[in-house]
Formats: sequence, structure tokens, C-alpha cells
Amino acid sequence: MSRTLQRPFPSVEKQIHALGERLKLARLRRELPATLFAERLGISRDTLHRLEKGDPGIALGTYMRALRVLGLDKDMDVVARDDTLGRKLQDLKLAGQRKPRASAPGAARTKASRPAGKPARKTDGQQ
Repeated sequence: MSRTLQRPFPSVEKQIHALGERLKLARLRRELPATLFAERLGISRDTLHRLEKGDPGIALGTYMRALRVLGLDKDMDVVARDDTLGRKLQDLKLAGQRKPRASAPGAARTKASRPAGKPARKTDGQQ
């Protein structure tokens, strides 16, 4: 059975392409020949070429191994670390779950909520 590869969004394709280009530039800066780099990654030279072109069909694990071989794997630790949007959404949800106070300002007082020491007012028929 063949795999069905769903194309990523165009903006994601651009990001993957840029990542592949950055990996290639990092390899060239380190003067690592493509054959040696592919060997260290455990992939063919053709797969390395596709990786450096930003092919979305290349497994994420292969990109991670490439980062590791280049000494750039710590950069992945900052990806999605500060989930600002997620935290805001969580705070909004938590704020909506708060229960209202038992006696809100302006609410009518009952006998139990009357301040201590003040007698109830007598009306015309009470003694």
C-alpha cells in the first residue's frame, strides 16, 4: 500500500524549505561533505538532497538527527516553549468557570445577612 502524503499549507512549505536551506548552510559552514553528513544521519545522499530542499515527506526524526549532527539540536527546545495564545485561552476559560459570589453588591439582604447589633425595623402591626 502506498502512503498518501497530504500537502502542507503554503506557509508551512516555506518554513520547511527555509529549514532545509539553513541545514544545508550549517553543513557547508562546518565543511562537512554531503556524503559524510548523509552517512552520519544514516540516510542516502538522495534523501539528504531532499532534506536540504525542505521536502515535507522527510520524517521529522531525520530533521532532528540532522540538527543533532550539526550541534543545533538544542534550538528545538525553544520551539513552542512559550505558548502565549494557549495560556490566554486557558485564562479566559478559567475566568468563565468562576462561581458568582453569594451576596453580590446591590442584592437584597435577608435576616441572616443583617449586620449584628441592629434590630429589625418594626412595621405598623408588629410589637
